[in-house]
Amino acid sequence: MTGRQVVATGVGLAVDGLRGPADLLTPYQRHPGGFDPDTGLRGKRMRHRDRASRLASLAADAALDDAGLRSAEGAFLGTPTRTATVVSTNLGNLDSVCSFVTTIDEQSALALNSTELPNTSSNVTAGWLAIEHGLRAPNLTLSNGATSGLDALHWARTLIATGRADAAVVTGVEPDNEYVRRLHRDNDERSWPDAAAAVVLESADHAERRGARARLVLGPYQRATSADAALRAVLPAQSAAGQLLAEPALAADRPVLDLASWAGRQSGALGVLQCVAAAAGLDDPEGVAVAVSCQLPDAAVAAMAFHGPAPVRAH
Repeated sequence: MTGRQVVATGVGLAVDGLRGPADLLTPYQRHPGGFDPDTGLRGKRMRHRDRASRLASLAADAALDDAGLRSAEGAFLGTPTRTATVVSTNLGNLDSVCSFVTTIDEQSALALNSTELPNTSSNVTAGWLAIEHGLRAPNLTLSNGATSGLDALHWARTLIATGRADAAVVTGVEPDNEYVRRLHRDNDERSWPDAAAAVVLESADHAERRGARARLVLGPYQRATSADAALRAVLPAQSAAGQLLAEPALAADRPVLDLASWAGRQSGALGVLQCVAAAAGLDDPEGVAVAVSCQLPDAAVAAMAFHGPAPVRAH
């Protein structure tokens, strides 16, 4: 990997009841005027898309707007061949797959709706985002369980750092539907609301060339066998995280923002939500925030540090 610094220049949300990134910094509640999936996921543009892809499209739009990469008419203003698409979701198209299997079981394959067949692909959301904005750099989806969102940020940064792309749209999304709720009940997990978060990442030199504002700088990333080990790897002992985005058990005597309490411990959107929250909370150029995924039995944990929006300098 090269030494290209990677920064976030835009963030966006489509979370049931939330009005924008700042709402991530307070206990979750559905605010008056917040995003309403019942109305926000409708329209001709959303036709034939699964629920996760609809949510992701809205979050990506908001992030591209924030980054100054979308015109008033919705056209992408970046370089399509140099902009990657990275999606994190664990249960994004569960409803599509279950619906198709049920139709085949109760009727036959002849009863399937062919226009909705692409929704059974695990990469469907990344595909829709790339098609909508004409993005033709690498396109991938991660479904890595609890670490998935932070993993997606890491791999997007890797694509940029190694020269495969100059920018990336990273989106984490998990829908709320009957199939997801049933799975949660079967595993004694709380249901989560419809949630999508998106971040536009760019190399620092690319952002500087186009005069973009850096919302934060991506710092060290580490996967480990425990949350403590992951945290220690990205945050030296002498340093202090001004904002710790993790489960309360990791907090010790530090303040903690536990987005997993409502977004879900195994949500593929969690890591990207944590990044958006860090961008909303970091206003000190010397500030540091650290996101840590949830500690689950026999599963890896990931952590990533985010640094305040210091002036961007090209390498």
